[in-house]
Amino acid sequence: MNPTAPRNEPWDVHRLPHAAGRSVLVTGGNAGIGYFVAEQLAGAGAAVILGSRDPAKAETAAGSIRARVPGASVRHVRLDLADLSSLQHCVAALELSHLDAVVHNAGVALDDPPRLATKDGHELMFGTNHLGHLALTQHLLPLLAAAPAARIVTVGSFAAKTERIDLDDLQSRRDYRPKRTYGRSKLAQMYGGLELARRLAELGSRVTSVVVHPGGALDSLTPARPPVHTRTPGERLRGGAAALVLQGKHAGAWPAVRAVLDPRVSSGELWGPRVFGLRGRPHREAVWSHLTETTVASQLWYKSCELLDIDPDFCRAA
Repeated sequence: MNPTAPRNEPWDVHRLPHAAGRSVLVTGGNAGIGYFVAEQLAGAGAAVILGSRDPAKAETAAGSIRARVPGASVRHVRLDLADLSSLQHCVAALELSHLDAVVHNAGVALDDPPRLATKDGHELMFGTNHLGHLALTQHLLPLLAAAPAARIVTVGSFAAKTERIDLDDLQSRRDYRPKRTYGRSKLAQMYGGLELARRLAELGSRVTSVVVHPGGALDSLTPARPPVHTRTPGERLRGGAAALVLQGKHAGAWPAVRAVLDPRVSSGELWGPRVFGLRGRPHREAVWSHLTETTVASQLWYKSCELLDIDPDFCRAA
């Protein structure tokens, strides 16, 4: 993407560059951080498509965006990352000649056992958060390659910072602990985004891949968007102390929005909140040390493509 934003001015999260004429798919755009990514991009003039497995919730979210952004271009397509056979239909439903950006935001987070599986038999969090987005990328690449300078933005998680990938137990068959499995699924997603950046660069593709994370984003610190999101007085009270170190999901969306719109963002970078990586305006971070392990990233890439039964060299389509 090539927004008309002065390169020497500080990034202002409240005054985004013009994005008119650009189309962006936001997975999981009907709720949480994804909703605010979509709302902010629509406010900048982008044509936003919400990818959601629940059409009713997606239409509610689209209505909320239209109410807050007069003239917003927003629609939705059915997207179920836990059902790989549905992805090709989702891409066809976009009805686009090209796609300027995709924000890989949708995710599943489970708090308790038992271990669940996708329709394709993969562990649910790893299968949705990582494998589903990787498969979707393969299907989207021709549309992205047709854009002047498309961006793939992968939304990771601060929870991944303390995790490590177990290449011999990607599906958490031996060691299933929901919070650890979630953190590892997001870490796999971030490895995937960085490996994708390397592969696209080697091919000289105009498509770029950026990884972001939202820091610590809480519902209790998130502004109300009824009926998409409401806050009770008790939640607002409980969120008061947390606001010193954390933020709401509207602010958690800022790194992803900047990664889509800012021409100064480059492929292979990691962006997150400025203050301890937990809150504040988005800035470029040093790539976390374990994410620089390119051998691990490459092995994960090949194992993931094998699980998906896709060509590991699918980036050649870009």
